[in-house]
Amino acid sequence: MTVLAELPRRRGRERAGGGSRVRPPEAVAAIVLTLVVLAAVAPQLLAPGDPLAISPADAFAPPSLTHPFGTDESGRGIWTRVIHGTGASLSIGAVATLIGTGLGVALGVAAGFGGGRLPGRLADAGVSRLLEVLFALPGLLLALVVIAFTGPGAVPATIAVGLATAPGYARIVRSQVVRVRRSAMVEAAVVLGRRPGTVLLRHVLPNALAPVVVLATLGLGQAVVWASSLSYLGLGAPPPAPEWGAMLSAGRTYSTTAWWMTVFPGLAVVVTAAAATVLGRGLARRGRDSS
Repeated sequence: MTVLAELPRRRGRERAGGGSRVRPPEAVAAIVLTLVVLAAVAPQLLAPGDPLAISPADAFAPPSLTHPFGTDESGRGIWTRVIHGTGASLSIGAVATLIGTGLGVALGVAAGFGGGRLPGRLADAGVSRLLEVLFALPGLLLALVVIAFTGPGAVPATIAVGLATAPGYARIVRSQVVRVRRSAMVEAAVVLGRRPGTVLLRHVLPNALAPVVVLATLGLGQAVVWASSLSYLGLGAPPPAPEWGAMLSAGRTYSTTAWWMTVFPGLAVVVTAAAATVLGRGLARRGRDSS
């Protein structure tokens, strides 16, 4: 009877522990992102060679043992260019994510931490109205609007993507700050006479910004896709830069005769974005299971 009584509790513990296990898709996504980071940090380890070196005699060579991903119209190896382009594409996505999260945190905290005071309510109303206006525009269209003022290029594209993703982060941060601000812990700190800055730094931000890490992981994949889209439209890194979106733009002219020029850079974008999304959702699931 003791063993039978223990079984339900043991199964409950197994179910509780099972939620924190790393699932196979998450493990694969982590491995893929590790390889992507390795390609960005040390591309020569995976593809020794110059991604800009031309060889007209090898132009439009299909995938082979010599050139695993084939060559482009100038005889440059697509494999080498994809690997060396990882740094540019990933850095644009990462910096854009940092810009978006930083601006989103600033706006979300400004809107959500005012409490019942008049300046706080005015800040909340002003930021909320601004976010509603920004949400009326699709993110990529908002990035195009920014580039219309700044001009094309890798740096403007990075800033544009960061600004376009900021409203989403700001709305999440605001809701988290409001939730934490109304908690008993923060109310007790206010009653004890803690300064607003101390309450914000010690109590509100550590508890309100936990979901931002998960959102940033999810947003990294989106930022990479958007940055590649801008480069594909000719508004990002200029050719012949080994950047995935620029490679897609250069290869679209030859899509019917040299399919590898667009397929492999496109796969790099899709695989990186999918891996970041799967890993971000895994982190979100683990956060829910632990709460």
